Amino acid sequence: MRYAVLGGGKRVRPLLAFAAGELARAPTERIDAAACAVELIHAYSLVHDDLPCMDNDVLRRGKPTVHVEFDEATAILVGDSLQALAFEMLATGRLADDASTQLEMLRAAAVASGTRGMAGGQAIDLASIGQVLTLPELEFMHILKTGALIRAAVTLGARCGSALSAEEFGHLDRYAKCVGLAFQVIDDVLDAEAPTATLGKTAGKDAARGKPTYVSVIGLGRARELARALRRDAHAAVEGFGARAERLRDLADFIVLREF
Repeated sequence: MRYAVLGGGKRVRPLLAFAAGELARAPTERIDAAACAVELIHAYSLVHDDLPCMDNDVLRRGKPTVHVEFDEATAILVGDSLQALAFEMLATGRLADDASTQLEMLRAAAVASGTRGMAGGQAIDLASIGQVLTLPELEFMHILKTGALIRAAVTLGARCGSALSAEEFGHLDRYAKCVGLAFQVIDDVLDAEAPTATLGKTAGKDAARGKPTYVSVIGLGRARELARALRRDAHAAVEGFGARAERLRDLADFIVLREF
């Protein structure tokens, strides 16, 4: 489990949780637990996605994947245990001002992980190999597979703090939807352009397997334009928060301008 979680990765999801928590003036110790839970869920999904029965990848975060370093059975158990630990962290200690809010945080993490989130998106992804998807179909897949947990990260961080209005949560959710899609668009661009040594994972594997990507569906130039448009929309969504949203704006910039 330590091998899967520590020593690598961009930590974008926990950083988003911290940025949203800072906006909501949340105590740091509360955000710590929420951010760790989100990263544990993300790490478990990577361990399972890399398995031979899924994407069959041998490199993750610059080192052998868990099933390569250990074995396939261990990797399955590692993923199961990381997910369980994430929900234990969300259920232990006081993470919100009231119990109902903390229960909502648990529900948000569960939805983002299941059929309406990562697992559902991964199922569509596997079924789409060798298929031609329309842009709306591709976006729907990635709203689930990638975007759901990114939206949950922002939600969990914000709910650790003082209550925001429904309108303010709407703006945060709009921001999270934009950066979630932008993250996947740039992932697809980098998969097509960047070398394996830079990415820390096997470059070009999506194209080699016949997976639909933003690059294959709309082309490299339009994919970059889409990412830039999503970045502008993300900035606009949190404009009303002023300086409180500075870290969220910085993270939108990093997600779109990153090179790994």
